[in-house]
Amino acid sequence: MSTIGQAMIINGAVLIAVLEADLGPHRKIGKLRILRPLLMTAAIVPLFIKSPATHGSGLALELAAVVAGLIVGLLAMTFTTVYTSPTTGKPVSRAGFAYAALWIVVVGARAAFSYGTEHWFAQRLGRWMVDHQVTTDALTDALLLMAVAMTLTRTIGLATRAATAGRRVPAAGPAAE
Repeated sequence: MSTIGQAMIINGAVLIAVLEADLGPHRKIGKLRILRPLLMTAAIVPLFIKSPATHGSGLALELAAVVAGLIVGLLAMTFTTVYTSPTTGKPVSRAGFAYAALWIVVVGARAAFSYGTEHWFAQRLGRWMVDHQVTTDALTDALLLMAVAMTLTRTIGLATRAATAGRRVPAAGPAAE
């Protein structure tokens, strides 16, 4: 399979998994919801990252992609509400249009970039990579690491909020008579 084909599969898998798990009200936060992205990451990373850059511009690109993924993951968490279900007393979450739009825009931009590397700006990108001594593997790894960082940040944020949701004291409401 081509590199672009692999990138599109990863982009699609990340988007579908995240939106399916998070979109809507009262989404149960159980062990599977937290473990699934961790297991997916554990399976994907060794398959696609063969030799990450350990120095130079390739390493800087990979680190910048991780930072970008962390920022987008944190931004996604601002669009997610975690609370204790009044019905079950267990943590649940709610994410709506803004959350979905963020993931769709970011994953769509990643997919467009992946497509563009072969069809729109291959020569300019190739020249930039040569000038900055960035390998194709480093660029591919950077895109994958960004997706992993986004997903793990979202998952860790969800787990952290779920763990503290039951300990929060509800806001005082009108006195019961």
